[in-house]
Amino acid sequence: MTGLTWIALGIFLTVYVFISVEIVNKTVAALLGASFFIVLHVIGQEEAFRVVDWNVIFLLVSTMIIVGITKTTGLFQYVAIKAAKIARGDPVRILLLLSLVTALFSAFLDNVTTILILTPVTILIAVELGITPVPFIISQAVASNIGGTATLIGDPPNIMIGSAAGIDFATFLLHLGPVIALNLAIFSGMTYLFFRRDLQVTTERKARIMEFDESRSIENVPLLIKCLSVLALVVAGFLFHGPLGLEASSIALLGAAALLLLSGKREPDEYYREVEWGTIFFFIGLFILVGGMVELGVIKLLARKVMGLTRGDLRLTSVVVLWVSGVFSAVVDNIPYVATMIPLLQDILSSTGHEAALPLWWSLSLGACLGGNGTLVGASANVVAAGLSTKSGYRISFLEFTRYGALYTLVSMALSTVYILLRYY
Repeated sequence: MTGLTWIALGIFLTVYVFISVEIVNKTVAALLGASFFIVLHVIGQEEAFRVVDWNVIFLLVSTMIIVGITKTTGLFQYVAIKAAKIARGDPVRILLLLSLVTALFSAFLDNVTTILILTPVTILIAVELGITPVPFIISQAVASNIGGTATLIGDPPNIMIGSAAGIDFATFLLHLGPVIALNLAIFSGMTYLFFRRDLQVTTERKARIMEFDESRSIENVPLLIKCLSVLALVVAGFLFHGPLGLEASSIALLGAAALLLLSGKREPDEYYREVEWGTIFFFIGLFILVGGMVELGVIKLLARKVMGLTRGDLRLTSVVVLWVSGVFSAVVDNIPYVATMIPLLQDILSSTGHEAALPLWWSLSLGACLGGNGTLVGASANVVAAGLSTKSGYRISFLEFTRYGALYTLVSMALSTVYILLRYY
């Protein structure tokens, strides 16, 4: 390798470490690294903009706007309270129902957004029951990572994989939906065994939950109707965007623009604030960094090494990708990891057909998304959930979360391995 290649590799690894251990803000680290790549001519200026996956960027921005507008209606709080009442105030049932609601929302919303919306309501319900909200919060964080794995838009790594591999929404759901449904069933059973003894309350406490009025959560009925209508059309568009000849980002962009138009008297600027611009620029910097590594041939070299270890056996490669992704994603941010793996897999699969390539993409998705449950720092949803819990006076330590998260992860990874091998090989 040339001197420039070694310098670029050093910059890339330094940025990766900074992102993983949060020495500096991850967006600043990614943009600074990308800037160095351009200044040092690791990648040309025009090429730097070409390697940014704008489908991913516009899909993220659009869905953030849609969720931001819908959030103002109170819909998500309504669903959480309604679930608690359906469970008749029983804490174990509430725990399981809210976890499933979180998983469902996370299949269509960003995981962090789901946690930010539902966790405050969950803490309120637990306090009214007179019990600690910690089991609820741990379970919801894990459920959000599981549910987000099921669809193209459920987790940023899936958005990246879908765009890079040309996989549409319906295909994602068809292939990952069954294994995620099975994972959720196993997760529910494990959660019941872990926490049932800690969730015993009096009849009086249960009655307090039944007194909640979920209808008071809805703040804008006309806007809610508009949001639900647009959301239904957007989801339908996602399911059929392949036959329509449109990218999922185009469908989401149309939905976001329509909701901005229909949202009433509020200025659009208020909803633009709901976009996590730091995340958007983080992705842009990351795409440029990975593009630079591809340009230098480092990714191609790594691909040859991987294929040498597995001797070109796609079955073995799928299992290796699944478990390596799971282990890495438990300790580092899964977004830069997946960004690095995508061109690596593209290079490995350059000589195979699309259908033969699919199991490797599913392995990457399952490993990267489910592996995030392994530790407290494995996924952004975990960190945010723990932060909200601490602010409310209920601290969740790294070891406490990891004690449960590691078990969930090992079981889900084993289940995913069996699924990949039985379904595709």
